[in-house]
Parts: sequence; C-alpha cells; structure tokens
Amino acid sequence: MSALDATPPDLTRRERDVLTVLCRPALQSNVFEEPASVREIAAALVVTEAAVKQHLLHLYDKFGIAETGERRRVRLAREAIRRRAVVLVDSAQASTAELPEVRYVRSGEVNIAYQIVGDGPVDLVFVPGFISNLESAWWHPSMAAFYRRLARFSRLIVFDKRGTGMSDRATGIADLETRMDDVRAVMDAARSPRAALLGYSEGASMAALFAATYPERTLALLMYGALVALRWSPETPWALTPEDFDRWVADIDTRWGTTEYCDEQLRVDGPSRADDEEFRRWYATRLRLGASPSAAAAAVRMAAQSDIAAILPAIRVPTLVIHRSGDRLVPVFNGRYLGARIPAARYIELAGDDHLPWVGDYETLVLPIENFLTEVGGDIVSKPDRAVTTMLFVDFDGSAQKAVEPGGPGRRELLDRHRDLIRRQLLDYRGRELDTTGDGFLASFDGPARAIRCACSVSEATRTTRVEVRIGLHTGECELVEGKLGGIAVDIGARIAAEAEPGEVLVSATLKDLVAGSEIEFLERGTVTFAGIRGQRQLFAVDRQSVLTPRPEIA
Repeated sequence: MSALDATPPDLTRRERDVLTVLCRPALQSNVFEEPASVREIAAALVVTEAAVKQHLLHLYDKFGIAETGERRRVRLAREAIRRRAVVLVDSAQASTAELPEVRYVRSGEVNIAYQIVGDGPVDLVFVPGFISNLESAWWHPSMAAFYRRLARFSRLIVFDKRGTGMSDRATGIADLETRMDDVRAVMDAARSPRAALLGYSEGASMAALFAATYPERTLALLMYGALVALRWSPETPWALTPEDFDRWVADIDTRWGTTEYCDEQLRVDGPSRADDEEFRRWYATRLRLGASPSAAAAAVRMAAQSDIAAILPAIRVPTLVIHRSGDRLVPVFNGRYLGARIPAARYIELAGDDHLPWVGDYETLVLPIENFLTEVGGDIVSKPDRAVTTMLFVDFDGSAQKAVEPGGPGRRELLDRHRDLIRRQLLDYRGRELDTTGDGFLASFDGPARAIRCACSVSEATRTTRVEVRIGLHTGECELVEGKLGGIAVDIGARIAAEAEPGEVLVSATLKDLVAGSEIEFLERGTVTFAGIRGQRQLFAVDRQSVLTPRPEIA
C-alpha cells in the first residue's frame, strides 16, 4: 500500500465533524462493532438527518467506499480510522470503563447537559471557559486524564453552559445571573448541597459571582487562568484596546471553525501542543462542536461587558487563584489582580504559557487544588453573615398624599393595594420582601437582572394608577442579621431611589456591569456624591423598552 493511500482525503469542516461523531464507538474499544447512526450524528451536531446523509454520500465517494456490499457506514468508519482522518484516544490511555453518562436537567426553559465523574469526598463543579462539549472532552487523552485526575479526590461535576456544547441552544447568550441559575440546577440535580467551584478563563467570573451570592452553597472558590477584563481600562491596562477587541470579534464571526483559525487560536490557547497533529484536529473539532460562530462571538461580547471587580472584596469563601506566568490568552496580570483584591485569597503563579488547564504540566495545577480542598474540606460549616445581594427600593414619591387627603381613610388602602401589586411581582421574579416602612418598600434578589425586570414590571403596572413610583437598585455586600439586611450597600440603594425621577428605574454602575448579556440597555444619568459615603457614584436609568423587547436568536 502506498503512502498516499494511507493519508486522508481533503475534507470540509462539516465532513470532518460527521466522521468524528461516526467513529465515537472506537474511543472505547479497538473492536469497531457499530458506528454512530445517522440519527445520533444529527443530534450530536444539531443538524438534520438529511444533511448528515448528504455528507455521508460525499464521504463515501472521497474514501472510495463502494455501494456494493453491506454495512457501508462501518466500512467508512474503519477506512477513516486507518487513514487517521479522525482523532482517537490511544487504547493504552483510554479507560476500559464506560464514559460518564450525559444527563440533562431543566433550568428555566433550557436543558443543561452535565456529567458526574468519580465519588470522592468533596463535590467539585468544573465551570468551563467560553465553550465546551462534554463528549468531545473524552475524545483526547489529555483532557480525559485531567478530568480523571480531579476525580481522584472529588466527585467531579462537569457541564456545558446553555447555548454551548450538548446543552440546548438558547435565545441569545445568557448573562452571568442566568448561568448561576444553571449551576444551581446542576448542583440540585446532582444532589450537591455544597460544592467547591473550579472556574477557568471566562467561567471564573461566573464562579466568583456565585461564591459571593451563594456562600452557603460554596465550599471554596478555585480560579485558574481567570479573566478579569477583556477591554482596556485604566484599572486593567493589559486588556485589549477597543480596536483589537473589535478585530478579534470580527475574526470569530467570519473564520470560526476553519483550520487556519483553529491553528492560530491553539498557538495562543495551548502553544505546547501547537505542532501535535492529532491534538490540532481534536482541538478544532472541539471548537466547532462547542459553539457556532455567532454564539462564540456573542459569548466574547458578553464577557467583555462583564465586570466583577466591584464584588471581589465581598467574596468570603476560601479562595485559591492559580495562573501560569506566560499565559498567552489571559495575561498573568489578571491572576495577580484577583489575588490582591479577594480577601484572604491564596495566589499561586506557575511556570508555563499554556492557557488550557489540561495542557502542559497539569499536575502542578491539580496538586495545589487537591491540597487546598483537603484543608477546607473538613472545616465546620457556619452560616454566612454576609452575601452579595441586589436590593430594590420603591418610593411612592408622595403620590399617595396627592391621591387622597393626608390621613384620610383612603390613604392606607391605596398604599396596601400597591404593596400587594409589588408582592405579586416579587413572586414572579423570586424577590423577597424585607420592609415596608412609611411610603417605601424594600426587597432583595439573588440576581441583578431579575431585580431590574421586576422593577420595570412594577413601574409599568403602576403607570395606569394615580401613584407614581421612584425605584432604585444596587448590588453590594450586605450583612445578614436575623433575616434582615444591613450595611452601607443598603444605604446606597436607598439613596439611589431618592435620585430617581417619578416613573424611573435607576441603578448603580456595579449592578449595570453585572447584567452583561441580558440585553438590558441603560441611559447615563451622571454621577452623584452621597453624604457620609466616600467616592462618587455613577448612575444609569434602565431603558424599559429593552427589558420588554425579546432577545434576538443566536444560531
């Protein structure tokens, strides 16, 4: 047989994807019993069965698979493997055990795919970066070995974020708050009341917000290659300039998934494997199966709008920050920034320039994580006395006095009627009533976007009545004392409500930065200084129309 006969033919991107899924059974055995069916391939690639059949016809022709004879798909799969047209796990490194079962849990209107690996004493939730795909993770020995190493000391819970991988394609790209809901849904489905969160790259931002918001469910926060900011600012001078960022997004929009683009990205993501032919093919397939071009670009845009800097001092759970000094995708300045601003965080800087955690000497990364979890795993669980919370303040703006005579019999009834209206909205948006002193109403939320939507709903509902409301919202660290909230963040929220115009929903810059990806738009309202509180506060009015307008679909 000539060397030419042993090389794969030229294949399109989608043909290579079809082949990869077709040959999945070979990942677990050298005996190729039956390749994936047309229906299974269509489901994995989120395409129609007709499209798969058309790609198979082209592949039969390119690989010289004659129409005569039986089991044509089997012959194609064997020929593709023989000619190394697909990436397979080395049998010496592949586990003889079955791969972890892919399970699904409903989160809102979306199904989230997840797996559970191992049965260690500590639950560890792995929060992926921009894109992931549960099944393709096991198609290369490096990532499979990384997962199994983590599972040696934990019960590892991995998942695909909504809109990526094997989870449902959603309308738009979810904001951090919605993704936190997805993590809670996965933890609930896995029967994990409390877990350590290991977030890497963009996933570390969501893990940090989860730890600050739900400290009672977070054993520890582990951040590797964590991203603080994508866009340049005086606070983050290492980040991309607006021009460089726009070029990057345009590149994703037009070149995502091409061989050239994937090779370029790998030289940044995992330079130590850039010349490994099998890794290159697997990496390119992983990107394509992880997200479509538009979904990948939208995820990057959302990450660029997110800013968790304001909530870093509010993280009170044990925290470990690890970063490789030569990381080419997320500069090490991100890790140093986090290590300096999260209270009592432990910061470790490793040698190396790979960003992917399973590439390079991953043992130097995993061992500190294992030791850290061993330290905190036996800690006595105490009820947290602080948490990041979004507060909603409603001020009836003296409208109750205008609607009826002061002290008259109708004033109390009018206020009660409108408080009941607010309570109905709280039920819809998972809000919690805290106080109804005077003409005001105070509620709390575990998600900033939910709080904004509730506020707009309240404002819209009262427009047809004689009572106009001013609404202020702020997200910050609150003290939890006997079920009540206290602290300077509560005071700031009340002051913001006082600055609002009648019928206006006014929010702090901190809250605005946390709802990136929600499609909620804002109008600048300038800066203010509150007596007795240091520093200036930038305020924004919510564009109610953006809250009521449905999100565009992302392919």
